[in-house]
Amino acid sequence: MALILRFRKLCFVEPVRFQSFESQQCEKKEKIVASAIKNSSEINKKRTKTKPRELSCIDYCCWTIGYMCTIWWFLFFLYHCLSATLPRFQVPESPGTRLKREGLIAQHPVVLVPGFITGGLELWEGKPCAEGLFRKRLWGGTFSEMFKRPLCWLDHLILHNETGLDPPGVRVRAVPGLAAADYFASGYFVWAVLIENLAKIGYEGKNLFMAAYDWRLSFQNTEIRDQALSRLKSKIELMYVTNGYKKVVVVPHSMGAIYFLHFLKWVELPPLLGGGGGPGWCNKHIKAIMNTGPTFLGSPKMVTSILTTEGKDVASFRAMLAGILDSEILGIQTLEHVLRVSRTWDSTVSLLPKGGETIWGNLDWFPEEEQACVLSKRSSQTLVNDSSTDVKGGLQLKESIKGGRIVSFSKSASQLPSSELPPFDAKEFFGAHTGKNSGSSCEEVWTEYDLINRESIRKFVENKAFTAATVFDLLRFVAPKMMQRAESQFSHGIADNLDDPKYEHYRYWSNPLESRLPDAPDMEIYCLYGVGAPTERSYVLKVSPSDRCKSIPFRIDTSVDGEEGSCLKSGVYSVDGDESVPTLSAGFMCAKGWKGSTRFNPYDIRTYVREYQHKPSTSLLEGRSIESGSHVDILGNYAYVEDILRVAAGATGADIGGDRIHSDILKMSEKIKLQL
Repeated sequence: MALILRFRKLCFVEPVRFQSFESQQCEKKEKIVASAIKNSSEINKKRTKTKPRELSCIDYCCWTIGYMCTIWWFLFFLYHCLSATLPRFQVPESPGTRLKREGLIAQHPVVLVPGFITGGLELWEGKPCAEGLFRKRLWGGTFSEMFKRPLCWLDHLILHNETGLDPPGVRVRAVPGLAAADYFASGYFVWAVLIENLAKIGYEGKNLFMAAYDWRLSFQNTEIRDQALSRLKSKIELMYVTNGYKKVVVVPHSMGAIYFLHFLKWVELPPLLGGGGGPGWCNKHIKAIMNTGPTFLGSPKMVTSILTTEGKDVASFRAMLAGILDSEILGIQTLEHVLRVSRTWDSTVSLLPKGGETIWGNLDWFPEEEQACVLSKRSSQTLVNDSSTDVKGGLQLKESIKGGRIVSFSKSASQLPSSELPPFDAKEFFGAHTGKNSGSSCEEVWTEYDLINRESIRKFVENKAFTAATVFDLLRFVAPKMMQRAESQFSHGIADNLDDPKYEHYRYWSNPLESRLPDAPDMEIYCLYGVGAPTERSYVLKVSPSDRCKSIPFRIDTSVDGEEGSCLKSGVYSVDGDESVPTLSAGFMCAKGWKGSTRFNPYDIRTYVREYQHKPSTSLLEGRSIESGSHVDILGNYAYVEDILRVAAGATGADIGGDRIHSDILKMSEKIKLQL
């Protein structure tokens, strides 16, 4: 030990009088260690002085989105703080609070009927990929599963392609109760505003009910699979009895309006055919039906949804991201997957235009042809029904469009006189299109497009235009199995003789032009909808150049625009409506088809048209406007909410002012030559 200590002393203590060989070795080691330490410190200094790495495009995008979200939430918070202190920022008092102060209280029970895609769906049985999702929402809510496992998510929303019911091993059902459709997603209300205002005048679970149903199914299949119609009948009867024998106010929205029209016919028929309520059931149990944004005569928007999955917004988005969504290299086929699933939903066919050319026009005429085009969503003034008027902030008409052509393949086909269009004979194509795509190697057929020869498709649509009548030939050509299944559930014509026994079949019940209103002379029917917003009416499509496997052969031609002041923008003709449903579809039945005693309304049920002028938000901070007339936002429109509350509290249509019309619905109705 002593030797070791001496050695350490020799190595680490500088000698005073002499240096040995060992000390020289120690000095060398010290120099090596010192130089290593010096080098490491220099390296660290260089590292600290090195410039930070450059951010990639993805980094910049993430930071930009983060900054935008932070600023938006800060301004949103500031806006709500200012609303309590500055009069300019104060939010108007809600109808429920004001009417409660006036003495209105809950009287009649209220039943809400949601529409297409707005109701939540939850999983009860699924495939192995859906492990852990029992009774979790697959539709509505956060949509988190869509991002985690998109293909598995789609495989549970799809229905059987032949029966229109559940595929083997999968059970997806409607979410029950008010939570089914109060919010569609976090922060995006559907019925929440109306429910809150109803609660302020005394409504709660005992006198307020959400008639949730699986909106994917045909209306009759909701009864066959889930007994949804029977449960709705029982609930109305229970609410009628437990609330002092007061009649129910029913508030259907969008597709819910024709779903409830189906119910009105079903409930009167004998048990084997219907609900067994008898002829007087509706008159006894229902005070009023307040149809909101109703799709009584369908929507042209659904035609392109079935053909291409596109509407105006989707087509614009696709045009901006064409390099991604349509990339052959990336192989992203989002729209194809959506089409694969949605073509199994029979409910989409219920929303196709009804009434053919009599209602929607032909190749050379349509009811809205003298209507002013809505060029801007800033329609702060009431519409002026003068085709030559230039209204500051909103309207102008210089052009007569041929909107009766629901679908046109090329701009010229949408504008040429009918005599100059190539002849069209559907018979020569049917039966000749079953040859599979040349060179196709699709192992699995996603849509029926994969069974059709692409050359046959091009010949079928080349420079042709399709009206509300002939567009069904187009749909039957490109989707024969889907249309065969769905048309056994729905009809889209006009009845010649409503006494014909065939109209007792359920496929006619949701079409107001092929069914009668019930024996309920004391009941009232309202058509409540927004006007003043550009709404899709007809489309210019083109054949997609892509022949890749499982691709969609059609798309909206966003390069097509009309002249300045035209209704044609990015391949879409627009007319007046609520952004989703044209005014013609929402208002015609209440304005003319059911007005007074007609063959569709033999018991003279009183009908009212209540229109709400669309006034969008003036700023991002305002959120969804309390004066909006758009298809979903109208459920938060304060004037609309007040009308619902007053009728639910006992008022009649005459008490709230009768008809309130801003659009050209009466002029349009006069042009439609329909036997009444």
